[in-house]
Amino acid sequence: MDIRNNDPGAVQYGNFMNYYQFNSASERVKLLPDKDVWLPPLKDNKSPGNSPYFVLDVGCNCGVFTQLLHKYLEELLQRPVKILGVDIDNRLIQRAVLENESPEEISYACVDVLDDEAFESVNAYLKLNHLEKFDAICCYSITMWIHLNHHDQGLQLFMRKLSNLAQLLVVEPQPWKCYQTAERRLKKAGETFPLFLELKWRSDVEMQIQNYLENSLDRRKIFESTPTKWQRKICFYS
Repeated sequence: MDIRNNDPGAVQYGNFMNYYQFNSASERVKLLPDKDVWLPPLKDNKSPGNSPYFVLDVGCNCGVFTQLLHKYLEELLQRPVKILGVDIDNRLIQRAVLENESPEEISYACVDVLDDEAFESVNAYLKLNHLEKFDAICCYSITMWIHLNHHDQGLQLFMRKLSNLAQLLVVEPQPWKCYQTAERRLKKAGETFPLFLELKWRSDVEMQIQNYLENSLDRRKIFESTPTKWQRKICFYS
């Protein structure tokens, strides 16, 4: 892992220890949309008042972006924002907890979304806050890792599971060339993604994800950011 050359190294689940040294959290925040995209249409002209806006940040790593997102949304929405950040790597979650600047508003938990037992902590968070759904669920640059480790069906289950708990679903899919890079790096480290050659969603994976969200999960894309330096677009689905 050569940090000087911005080489992230090779990992199986996207759990890079130095992630924000090669992928700027502040640059990602600059691509986020205005208030109207984040808020659902008001029902019966009722104002949300000062009620908290609840977010689930899936694949939060060590929490650097989670904290920036919290500040951004509180300033944008002018109301309290509460975020639950989850990641599959407990070492990253421990760092996130230690560096948490807003422990009353931001919580962290080690969760594998596709593990039903682990996912109960997310359901418990909803129940604790008397919620049926999160206002927004964010999945930044993690679809590829779910896909590589759980096949097409696993990625579909991942999106379905989160869509059922989200008013707004935010997805930043990696293009196919990122898959090829991840496979090449892991091979260089002496390992492979066993399912890589079996994936059916390949060169058009971004379109396959969009089609699944829109046609199978009845979602509608309401915003697409300009591409990041990694040529990824942040897409918002209502």
